[in-house]
Amino acid sequence: MQIQDFKLFLEVAEMGSFTKVAAHRQTVQSHISRQISALEEACGGTLFRRTGRGVALTEFGDHVALRARQWVRETDAFFADIQQTARVPMGEVRLGILPSAAHPLMTQVFKRLQNEFPKIALNIREGQGGELDAMLDAGSVDMAILFRYDKPHNPDETLLTTASTYLVSRPGLSLTHADTVEFRRLEGLPLVLPRRPAHWRSILDETAKSKGFHLQATLEADSLRVQKELIADNPHLYALLGPFSVDQELRTGKLQAAKIIGPDLKRYVTLAHPKQGQLTQASRIVSRLIRETVEGWNGQITTPVHRPST
Repeated sequence: MQIQDFKLFLEVAEMGSFTKVAAHRQTVQSHISRQISALEEACGGTLFRRTGRGVALTEFGDHVALRARQWVRETDAFFADIQQTARVPMGEVRLGILPSAAHPLMTQVFKRLQNEFPKIALNIREGQGGELDAMLDAGSVDMAILFRYDKPHNPDETLLTTASTYLVSRPGLSLTHADTVEFRRLEGLPLVLPRRPAHWRSILDETAKSKGFHLQATLEADSLRVQKELIADNPHLYALLGPFSVDQELRTGKLQAAKIIGPDLKRYVTLAHPKQGQLTQASRIVSRLIRETVEGWNGQITTPVHRPST
C-alpha cells in the first residue's frame, strides 16, 4: 500500500464519484475504478458501495478513511519538516588552526554560528605548520588556517592577513622597548626558538646566515605557550614571534615586543581548503564567517585594539 493510493481513496470519498475524480485527474473513469478495486483487495474489504449518483463509503470504508486522513496529515507534515530542514545548514565542520587563531577568532566564529546557524557544529584541532598541511592532505580536517612564507597563488587558499615578526621579551628590556629592531641585533642574543626541522626555524637560520652569523638557540620549544612563559619569567631570554601570538600578553603588559626589520620577515595567514572534493554547505558557511570576521577586524585575526602594526 502506498500513500498515493490512500490519497486517491480519500479524494473519491470526498467527491463521491469515480467520474469526477477521473476528470479532476485528467484520466479515464475505468483507471480510477481499477485502482480503488486494487486497494479494496489489499485492505481485505469493500470501501465503497455503488449508488445511482456515484459511490459512498461503507462502514468499513468510514473506518479506513478516519485512519487514512490521520496518516496522510502526519506524512505530509513529516515531508514538509524534512524539506524545511533540508534548507537549514547543518553538520560538523572540522577545522585545523594555528594556536594563535584559537582565540578570539574561533570564539567570534562560534558565537556567530550559535546565533545564525545553530545546527552547524565545529570540531577544532590545533597544530603547527606541516602538521596542519598533513591534516588537510589526509582529509582529517575540512579546512585549515595556516602560516605561509609566500603569498598564496592557488584557488584552494585565501589570504586572510599578513604578519611581521617581532622580537619578544619580558617588559623593561631596552632592545624590545623601541618600535623596531634590526635583524642583525639578534647576533649573540639568547633565544627561544622552534625545534628543527620546522620550516620557520629554517627561514630564521638562513636569514641569519645571509647576515654572516648564527642564531643562538639557548632553548628549543615548539609550544607557543612554553616560549611565552619562558621569556616572561627570564630577563635574559628572547623569542621571535608573530604579533597574533602575543597579542593578549602585549595588551596586559606581560610581554614587550619590537618589530624585526632589515629584513621585515613576513608570514602570510591563509585559509586553506582541500585540493580535491567539494565543500559542504556548512563548510562554506564557516569559511565565509572566518573571512568576514578577519575583514571586520581590519585584516587581523585578533580584535584590533592597541596592538602593534603588522
